Amino acid sequence: MSAVPAAILKACGQLGDSAVLGVAVKSIAITLLIFVGLGVGLYIGLAEAAQRTGIAEEWAGVAAVLLVPFAAWLLFRVVAIAVLQFFADAVVAAVEARHYPARAAEARPLPFRRDLANSVKGLMRAVGYNLLALPLAALLAFTAIGPALVLLGVNGALLGRELTDMAWLRHCAGEEAANPVPRTERVLLGLCVAGLMLVPLANLAAPLIGAAAGAHLVLRRLGEHRGT
Repeated sequence: MSAVPAAILKACGQLGDSAVLGVAVKSIAITLLIFVGLGVGLYIGLAEAAQRTGIAEEWAGVAAVLLVPFAAWLLFRVVAIAVLQFFADAVVAAVEARHYPARAAEARPLPFRRDLANSVKGLMRAVGYNLLALPLAALLAFTAIGPALVLLGVNGALLGRELTDMAWLRHCAGEEAANPVPRTERVLLGLCVAGLMLVPLANLAAPLIGAAAGAHLVLRRLGEHRGT
């Protein structure tokens, strides 16, 4: 039986921890600020285009109001996970301290430079794989649900890797590619979190739940491999 449901339940139970709440406030605030900046930038760009083409400037506001929510829905996963990468160590450390104290002593916190590099790599992977998936999604447009399933599958696979790597990189001792969580569990975790990200309000907590659940999956496997 998959360990993913149990990991997600444990992760939800830790959302009230002060360390996790602190990460939640910072990551949600930064994510929302990014989208506010996106909205302002989009409006300014559309207003400038409207002036040059002679279109009423009011239409720029209407277009921005219509496009920003769509862009937020489309890009939320990418932006939220990229932002969370900067604070992932705090979430993983909270899980270690509460549930795996023996593993906590072995962890190597990642420096800011490494967090930044992981964030950029994850962002580039997400953008690249989603762009590659778009032609297939377009071919399935006639099915109505086909494009959503394609993008959900792609993002589920990507999320599963990113969410478990957040913990694994603290314990890998240089073996970054040897993530001990089976691919099936990683994909299932990614699909669950990607699904949560489609639900209003729940999408704000989804990255944190995913990071904590990913830590449980990694640390559980490490305990099994080392007999502790």
